[in-house]
Amino acid sequence: MAIVSAVHWNHRLHTPMYILLANFSFLEICYVNSDVPNMLVNLLSKTKTISFTRCLLQLYFFFSLGTTECLFLSIMAYDRFLAICHPLHYPIVMTIRFCGSLVIFCWVYGFLWFLIPVILITQLPFCGPNVIDDFLCDLGPLLDLAAVCAPVPGTVLICGTMSSLLIFATFFYIIGSYTLVLRAVIRMPSAAGSKKAFSTCSSHLAVVTLFYGSVMITYVSPGSGQAKGMQKFTTLFYSVLTPFFNPMIYSLRNKEMKDALKNIIGGS
Repeated sequence: MAIVSAVHWNHRLHTPMYILLANFSFLEICYVNSDVPNMLVNLLSKTKTISFTRCLLQLYFFFSLGTTECLFLSIMAYDRFLAICHPLHYPIVMTIRFCGSLVIFCWVYGFLWFLIPVILITQLPFCGPNVIDDFLCDLGPLLDLAAVCAPVPGTVLICGTMSSLLIFATFFYIIGSYTLVLRAVIRMPSAAGSKKAFSTCSSHLAVVTLFYGSVMITYVSPGSGQAKGMQKFTTLFYSVLTPFFNPMIYSLRNKEMKDALKNIIGGS
C-alpha cells in the first residue's frame, strides 16, 4: 500500500514503469488475501472446514490472480525491453494510455483464463472423504480427491495444458526480453547508465525466478501425485513468501521509489 500511495501522490512517478509497479503491488495484496486469511483461521480453528462453494471461489480467485501476476511480469519485462533496447521509441510506444490498456488487459484476461478449468472441476465427483491435504483449495489436491471417486484424465490434461501454456509462454517471453535487455546493457558506453539498467533488470529477474521456480514445480503437472510435503512448501513459497518479498525487491533497488517511500512514511 505504501508503494501504491507513493506512485499515486508523487507526480514524478506517473510513468508507465511505476504505474505497472503500483498495479503489481496492489495485485500482491489481493493475491495474499485470497488464501492467507483462511489459512490463519484454520491454524486457530479446531473444525478447519470450508464449503464447496467457498472452496471453488478460493480456487478461482487464487488462480486468476496468479495468472494476472504472470501477465504483469510479462508486461513489465516488455516495458524494460522497450526502455533499454529502444529508448528513442519508448515515449512514443509506451504512452500512459497504452500502459493503461495493458493494465486492463492483464486484469481482465487474468480472470478469464482459468474459467474453463474451474467449470470442469465443478463437474467432478467428490464422493468423500473430502479432506484437502493442503492449507488452501489448490488444484492438485482437488484433482486427487476427485480421482479417488473416478478417473479424471481429461480434466487433468486440460488443467495441466492450460497451466503449462500460461507458465511457459510467459516465462520464455520474459527470459527472452531480459536476454535482449542484458545484451543491450553490456554494450552501453556509459558505466553509470549500464549499472542503473542492470540493477533494475536484476531485481526483475530475481522476482521472476522466485515466482516461476516454485510455480513450475507445482502446476506443470497438477494431480501427478508429487510429494505432499514438497507441494505444501512450494505452494506456501509462491503464495505467501514471494508476494511478501516482491515489492521490496522492486522498490529497494530503485532510488526514486525509495525517496518517494521515505516521503510517504515520513508524512512529508
